[in-house]
Formats: sequence, structure tokens, C-alpha cells
Amino acid sequence: MRIALGIEYAGDAFLGWQRLGHGASVQAAIESALSSVADHEVAVTCAGRTDARVHARCQVAHFDSAVVRAPRAWMLGANSLLPASVAVCWVQPVAMEFHARFSAISRRYRYRILNRAARAALEHDRMAWERLPLDAERMHRAMQALLGEHDFSAFRALACQARHARRTVLQAKVRRVADEVIVDIEANAFLHHMVRNIVGSLLPIGRGERPEQWLLELLQGRDRAVAGPTAPPQGLTFIGPRYPRTFGLPEEVCA
Repeated sequence: MRIALGIEYAGDAFLGWQRLGHGASVQAAIESALSSVADHEVAVTCAGRTDARVHARCQVAHFDSAVVRAPRAWMLGANSLLPASVAVCWVQPVAMEFHARFSAISRRYRYRILNRAARAALEHDRMAWERLPLDAERMHRAMQALLGEHDFSAFRALACQARHARRTVLQAKVRRVADEVIVDIEANAFLHHMVRNIVGSLLPIGRGERPEQWLLELLQGRDRAVAGPTAPPQGLTFIGPRYPRTFGLPEEVCA
């Protein structure tokens, strides 16, 4: 039987999603908890790996098990064994053809920036900080250049292992809510550090140091060396993937 999970986590204490031999990972925590509930070794596959200190609102993963457990039993059993910063929010049996990574139509990320003179205290580990005023409308207009299919080499980390840099951006928005500037982006898939590198190039535009068309010029130039720096990880949250409705998953991950 194949089982899908919706997982929420704060990335502060982890070196990222992927299981590592030298530090804590979300994957290792989830697999350890599920293995105890199943009474056998469980391996999970996720929709999209996240880096150290990056959060997730609804990471989706799947695993296979012949053990019969009610969805509620999987959820409550796993949560009783997980650290406070990780929670399984829903569990659902799915068809064997479902794959958390390859069945996803798109993935969504949000980057939060506190834009005020004083740094954050209550949410210092949930958002980045920019003390200079940002023009969110200017940033939004600049970001529209990313819509559609492009080569995103200018926003690709040097360590990225993807076979190519072509990705399709479906939505790209920047808005201000009080002292917070929020960047939302949805694409079929993302390159390593792609969102943080885009944000790092949006900030000079928001501060008025670069023209709005600079993001388009970077995209067309495909040169990571001339783009903005990588934005800090704590501002980034993986909102979740989207899947075809035929899989019958919760509404929050349906296309």
C-alpha cells in the first residue's frame, strides 16, 4: 500500500529535508517515527527537498507499507515521536502510481521580508530583514519578466545538480502587508537556491539601486556571477506542491 503524507516543519534545527550522515534532517526524523509506527524500516520520498533553515507549510511525501493502519493512527503515532518542530498534518492512502515528486504539477514557495528599521524579534527565524525601504510594486512589476518557460541559469546555485536550467514559472507576485514584503512564486520545478537567488536580485530593484528591467537582463544574460546575492534561508517557506485532482488528495495540494 502506498501512503501520502502532508508534513509541516520549521527548518531551524535541521540541515534540510534530505537525510544526511552528519546532522539532523527532516527526512530522518519522519522515517524514524514512521518506522516505529510500522514496526519496519520506512523510506519516504518528498515533493521537493528544502535546504537548511528553510520551512515547509505542506511538504508532501509518500511511503510504501504492507502494514494496515488507519490514517489517524499513522498521523497520531508519528506525531507522538516527532520533535515539536515537525508535524504530520494529514495521511491518505493513494494509488501505487502516485509519486510525491514526479506526480506534482507545480511547487509553490513564499519568501517573507520584514521591511522596517528594527530587526525582528518574535519571528527572527521566520523572515529575512531589510532595513532600507522597499518598493513592493516595483519588485512585482520586475518579477513579471520571469513568467513562462526560461533558462534560469542566472539564478542557479553553482552546486545545482539539475540536468538543465529550463523551468516554467506559473505565478510570480510581490506584495506588501504592513511592514512585511511577501514574494510568492509557483513553477513546475525549481533549481537549487533559485527562489533565494531571485529574491537577492529583487532587493536592489526594491531599494531603487537597479532599474526594473534588471531582472529581465539577468534572466537573458544567464550569468549567475552578475546577479544579486543569495537571500538568507530563514525567510523561505515551501508552501507545497500541486497534484491532479484524480489522486483525491486534500484541497490544499490540488491543482
